[in-house]
Amino acid sequence: MRINKYIAQAGVASRRKADELIACGNVRVNGAVLKEPGYDVDEGDVVEVNGHRIQAETKKVYILLNKPEGYVTTVSDDRDRDTVMDLVEDVDARIFPVGRLDYNTSGLLILTNDGDFAYRLTHPKHEMPKTYRARVSGVLSKEKCARLENGVDIGGYVTSKAKVSVIRGLPKSTIVDITIHEGKNRQVRKMFKAVGNPVQELTRIAIGNVRLGRLAEGHYRKLTHEEIEYLKNS
Repeated sequence: MRINKYIAQAGVASRRKADELIACGNVRVNGAVLKEPGYDVDEGDVVEVNGHRIQAETKKVYILLNKPEGYVTTVSDDRDRDTVMDLVEDVDARIFPVGRLDYNTSGLLILTNDGDFAYRLTHPKHEMPKTYRARVSGVLSKEKCARLENGVDIGGYVTSKAKVSVIRGLPKSTIVDITIHEGKNRQVRKMFKAVGNPVQELTRIAIGNVRLGRLAEGHYRKLTHEEIEYLKNS
């Protein structure tokens, strides 16, 4: 098995992140730092990542978490902040988050030990739609919605087409759903800021047709077989 797939199936990281770990010299095979990213792991090889021995998992785990604000979407944090892993401590597998949600963004986050599955959900070529519900300041006019839908400049980058639906207007803010296919850093926040309506609250409510539903903040559930197959084949 190719080394990056082995690392992914061990639940350490996606294949792409595994390649980065190898390039940085963080992977050892049989005690020696691995310098060949295309290495095929043989039976009996001892593989270590960051000094810890790993083994490829055979049982795949797929978790849907409702991430609260105030948690970082990483396996560990060098600033000792709470991570999403603190919310799934009782899961009997070494899983990792698929993609990221900002510290101040809540909502749907998938965690797994299936590196191929994670790659499919996060690689830009697959264009997996993600839907967010935002409370933005001020009134979001039809003209601003059209700008968001056709693409806005968020600082040297013009976003692709999006889908925008105003849910309701409040005295000093607007509740709106927005669906995007990209995953630039803080993209949704930057998009609304670009049209003059900064985000006050932001929650991811769906990835494709898989929805957060009524799952309480800080709680998780297993993805259904149908949801897993949908995400793999979308």
